[in-house]
Amino acid sequence: MIARIPRALVAAAALGAAMTWLAGSAPAQSKRDAAAEQQRDNERALQQKQRQLKEERQKAAEARRREASVLAELEATEKRLEHKRAQVAALDQRVHRAQAEIVSLRDELRRLEIQRRGQEEAMAKRLRLLYRIEREGGVLPLLLAGGSDDTIDRAVRLRHLATLATVDARTIREYRVTLDGLAERKVRLETRRTEIAGMRAEAEGERAAADREAARRRVLLAKVRDERVYHDRMVGELSEATRRLEAFIRDLQAKQRAAKAPAPRAARPAPLETPTGPGLGAHRGRLAWPAEGRVVASFGAMVHPRFGTKTFRNGIDIAVPEGASFTAVAAGHVVYAGWFRGYGNLVILDHGFEYFTLYAHAADIRVGEGDDVKQGQVLGTIGDTGSLAGGPRLYFEVRHQGKPQDPADWLRPRS
Repeated sequence: MIARIPRALVAAAALGAAMTWLAGSAPAQSKRDAAAEQQRDNERALQQKQRQLKEERQKAAEARRREASVLAELEATEKRLEHKRAQVAALDQRVHRAQAEIVSLRDELRRLEIQRRGQEEAMAKRLRLLYRIEREGGVLPLLLAGGSDDTIDRAVRLRHLATLATVDARTIREYRVTLDGLAERKVRLETRRTEIAGMRAEAEGERAAADREAARRRVLLAKVRDERVYHDRMVGELSEATRRLEAFIRDLQAKQRAAKAPAPRAARPAPLETPTGPGLGAHRGRLAWPAEGRVVASFGAMVHPRFGTKTFRNGIDIAVPEGASFTAVAAGHVVYAGWFRGYGNLVILDHGFEYFTLYAHAADIRVGEGDDVKQGQVLGTIGDTGSLAGGPRLYFEVRHQGKPQDPADWLRPRS
């Protein structure tokens, strides 16, 4: 017979077991709670990092939107400057024409004044004569003079008097025309003077605006020269502009090769060709210079003296006074004439046999796409459009099959 266990002992045992179980499960629960809290902390930290990353990306995008390309900024400034200069030139021409008209009006006024004085003197003499006739009894005694029976003589006298009256009337009309002409010329003269004053004020305003644009350009160029970040951006953008130009020339060559029906020979100047070789290759070292000036940047690799940046120039820079002309080094066909970012106003000539010459930074261009030009023909005038170097210069390239050649090997030596 099994002895009965006291209830107190059973209760004590149960309580001890419960305490043991609670003691064992408490650390596990605490660990789970800590892990959950850590997970929540990690999630909050991740969300915070994601918000920060999003904000930084937004700031970067905004900075990129605010940050203008050096070449784009230069291009916009130069186009505004060119527009202002064109407006000033047009206003100056209008002022010149108005001044020439004023000189002509003054000459007309002097002539009309002399004519008026002569007419007044003639009318004054005529009035004095009529006054004497009136004092002597009027016109009737003149008609009756010579006898009452002299009818023919009286008729002749009457006709003379009628003629004199007609002359007097014509003289008065001419005098009135002269006076009207004087008044009209004086009004026109005053109008032109007012117009000139307005045009001069407008021209001064445009000149001031052009000066402000030129100042912006100088500030940009100073940043390019003095600030590394601007310089690096400029180098990258110029490299990209060079790649775009090379791709453009390759496209021109591809179009030429793909052309099924070449233009008649008479429609284009015959490409340079001699028994020793085709194209410009036969004239290597003997081409005329496109402009008279000093070479200030040579073909090939260059290292910036301050920043140590390495770049490669596909052509040469020739320093030439602003406004001087530049010419074609050989006969060719104009395949491009206009603005090209990084090069300003640019002219590209096709000389046949995949030879091209390029002329950049022009102030203005005197030829158009599709024109045929002769050796020595003026293509435009020297400027510094698209140039970050500062100062008027001509950038010149020679390319064969899309590859740049050293212009020094192609231009004739200078004495």
